[in-house]
Amino acid sequence: MKTVGIIGGSGFIGSHTTKKFLEEGYNVKVSVTDIKMSEKYEHLFNLKNADNLNISALKVEDFETLKAFIRDCEIVIHGGTPFQLDVEDPRKELFDPTINGTTNFLKAVSETPSIEKVVLIASVAAYNTNFPLPSYGKTTTDSFNETDKKYISAESHPYAQAKFMANQTVEKFIEENPKLSFEITSVSPVGVMGKSLSNREDSTSTGLQFLFKNKIAPNPFVQMLYDTNAEMATVDVEDVAQAIFKSATISGLHGKNYLLSSETYPVSDMTLMLNHKEPKNKASVIYQNRLAINDLEMKFRPVQETLNSYSK
Repeated sequence: MKTVGIIGGSGFIGSHTTKKFLEEGYNVKVSVTDIKMSEKYEHLFNLKNADNLNISALKVEDFETLKAFIRDCEIVIHGGTPFQLDVEDPRKELFDPTINGTTNFLKAVSETPSIEKVVLIASVAAYNTNFPLPSYGKTTTDSFNETDKKYISAESHPYAQAKFMANQTVEKFIEENPKLSFEITSVSPVGVMGKSLSNREDSTSTGLQFLFKNKIAPNPFVQMLYDTNAEMATVDVEDVAQAIFKSATISGLHGKNYLLSSETYPVSDMTLMLNHKEPKNKASVIYQNRLAINDLEMKFRPVQETLNSYSK
């Protein structure tokens, strides 16, 4: 039985990833930032094969604790970077834990002989920090894929900028270390939606679905999405977990970063579908998913199916 360490394995994406690896017969170690807050991870013990689950406290900024967490792992998944839209101190809340945490993580895995595969959960922001708005030079109907020029703007949300910079850190590490004993693969999901495995109310992804369903705008960023009726590329959280599993268990994917995307609809149609009504527009595929379909044999769920699974 192989062991997988999942940093951030109790979050929205992380919980589905933990579920997938447990179902596939892996010994799963999940890190949480505060072991005392059991309400954030207790749902994992209801999963199939939860006897093979271990929960540990970890902050990726703590190098020695990080090394101890991954010491006996063959696979390590890093999805423990903060995802938040309301930010008071971007440096403290986003840039430092995301960028410095990634640097720390890469150093730790490079010093761990047991590791065979590393998967980083990046973001579409690794390609375009303007998401869901188009990158420079493109319109809202122009498609985007992994070969397009990456785009970052100082005017983009700090979360997006942090994810872009963290991905640059990964690419630089791969370039500077051509003889690694393990493979590194990244996945970059667009807007992740779907059913949560927990009742947590602090998830940005599930919170965004609640806002879209009820047309609530608690901050200027969300209000901008309504004002522009932004074209929102979406992917199901279960499909993201499946792609992470495939990336971790298929060899020969070193250095690749897969866009994970299903269909794109304007936000107004997402509101309709979250309320179990028919969209007014036809779906398009703005962020291309062909590479993930070819390499990972992915089959992405239709967005309407994804949004209908949201129950709050």
